[in-house]
Amino acid sequence: MQERKLTEQENNYGCIFGRNSVLEAIRSGREIDRLYVLKDATRGALVPIIEKCRAKKIPIKEVPVQKLDFMSGNQNHQGVIASVAAKAYCELQDIINISKEKNTAPFVIICDGLEDPHNLGAIIRTAEATGVDGIIIPKHRSVSVNPTVAKSASGALEYMNICKVTNLPNTIDELKENGFWVYAADMDGENWFEPDFTGAIAVVIGSEGNGVSRLVKEKCDGVISMPMNGKINSLNASVAAGVLMYEVVKQRLIK
Repeated sequence: MQERKLTEQENNYGCIFGRNSVLEAIRSGREIDRLYVLKDATRGALVPIIEKCRAKKIPIKEVPVQKLDFMSGNQNHQGVIASVAAKAYCELQDIINISKEKNTAPFVIICDGLEDPHNLGAIIRTAEATGVDGIIIPKHRSVSVNPTVAKSASGALEYMNICKVTNLPNTIDELKENGFWVYAADMDGENWFEPDFTGAIAVVIGSEGNGVSRLVKEKCDGVISMPMNGKINSLNASVAAGVLMYEVVKQRLIK
């Protein structure tokens, strides 16, 4: 079966809808971030699609028909929509190899559960400007690289390597095995300018509401904090990430 070309609506929203189109996308190995299915759609023609997504560990979310209508622009979605990545993801080893090819100290940003696509897009933009080798995001409970992220990144997404992983603590272990020092940006840590960032570094940025998760923080080599001298006790995730990324740049420039 020849795969149907994406409509303008699908390209704009980063999704594929309709049973045959979604099924073919899964079969072809297309990178799918999430499957949206009509609530209580546990029988009939959608079952093979749901089962294939479960086998591939693709997150599945049941939603009301109004949500599907909105995502598809009121076109015939047949009760199923696949959200596809705006950019193909890379492997962790690809990011590790980049610094070796550039002959520079590795620099990685880990986003632990970010939910706002505008924050992720802004982080990608600053990361590209500061020479970050790649960004790591979790597969579950996190925003994916969708069209909103791409737009917020203002073109930087095309030049940034994004790795999507199943387990962040295990990923941190793998980074450590490759010589990385990993720091979590969170409250009650040492001043952000005290650690030596001139070597292989990974900085973890936590979610907007909960910060860095406990398991991830326990895997880190240290926690770094920025002084909050006003009446609020935290910064926007992308702002905090930007400050820390430029601290790394500063230390490496004056090394």
